[in-house]
Amino acid sequence: METRPYVAWELMNNFMIDVFKAYGVPEKDAAICADVLLESDRRGIESHGCNRFKPIYLDRIDNGTLLPVTKCDIVKETATTVVMDANNGMGMVASHKMMEMLIEKAKTYGMAGGTIFNSTHYGIAGYWSTMAEKADMIGITGTNARPSVAPTFGVEPMMGTNPLTFTMPTDEEFPFNFDCATSIVQNGKIEYYERIGKPTPAGLVVTKDGDTMTDSGKILKDMRKGECALLPIGGIGEETGGFKGYGFTTIVEILSAALAGGPYMKELSGKDENGNNKMYRLGHFFFVINPEFFMGLDTFKQTAGGICRGLRASEKAPGAERIYTAGEKEYLAWQDRKDKGVPVSESVQKELIALRDRFDLPYHFDFEN
Repeated sequence: METRPYVAWELMNNFMIDVFKAYGVPEKDAAICADVLLESDRRGIESHGCNRFKPIYLDRIDNGTLLPVTKCDIVKETATTVVMDANNGMGMVASHKMMEMLIEKAKTYGMAGGTIFNSTHYGIAGYWSTMAEKADMIGITGTNARPSVAPTFGVEPMMGTNPLTFTMPTDEEFPFNFDCATSIVQNGKIEYYERIGKPTPAGLVVTKDGDTMTDSGKILKDMRKGECALLPIGGIGEETGGFKGYGFTTIVEILSAALAGGPYMKELSGKDENGNNKMYRLGHFFFVINPEFFMGLDTFKQTAGGICRGLRASEKAPGAERIYTAGEKEYLAWQDRKDKGVPVSESVQKELIALRDRFDLPYHFDFEN
């Protein structure tokens, strides 16, 4: 049972746009950024929604590691590829421009791929792959991030949580949307746990001495100091398949950096050798595939939908209520929230009020009553 108050979608959207504008983000760009953040909340993925509005975006504009005005330079372009320099601007703005370009190329040539360097956090990865799906195409994307994940048999944070994301059209009401980090848990989830005063489950984080850690606030502090690290999917060692998650994390790191010749691993820490803030300079990659150039869109959608329905109809484990396919829970979250709004925790409520008062914006939230 949800006990947090809700903020209407339109109100939250308009508020975030106005705050971004107050920070110097152009209005069109602010609308893109607000929509990306709210899409996370629509899907029930609160680790990347309004919980991150202030700490990841506004605070980074304040400390100079994120530029509010995004200058997208096309460094190289062919009929089917794009390499873009985001010049340390809003990663969401650069990614939106990239996906628009790739979708148009894939309409003509069947496939297109692009990469961005010198970028910043681009929000929920599934937003970009879903842009392709809305155009009746397959979307694939990934991004590197500040180092927080240890390699198998290691304890030092070397790579980011590095999501590898696929969205595919189906003949159902929702697409197949597989959007997750290649680590067991991502930084945003631990930030969310810290906000609500919840410990991180044991077995997700490894310390320097090989033990696990559950204090969410301490994890966030120690990770920045290199004293603990997240674990790749599969967990510690090889017996439970940790090497598989490690391999996928490395694939994303390579594609995010090497295709554009950008920085990687420890170079993405956001800190210089003296511990001072510096630009993150992240890399992202994107691929768009047009099913019409294979056996056609209808065939693809019917087959993809048939696979998903078959999986959901298969025999369930004892005590399990149902089987889900990727993207279904996000669809159900939106059905539940679309008429209610965005649920906001007490800490987010305080941030919203402080931002409103700082910029003297004409907003009132129901939770203030």
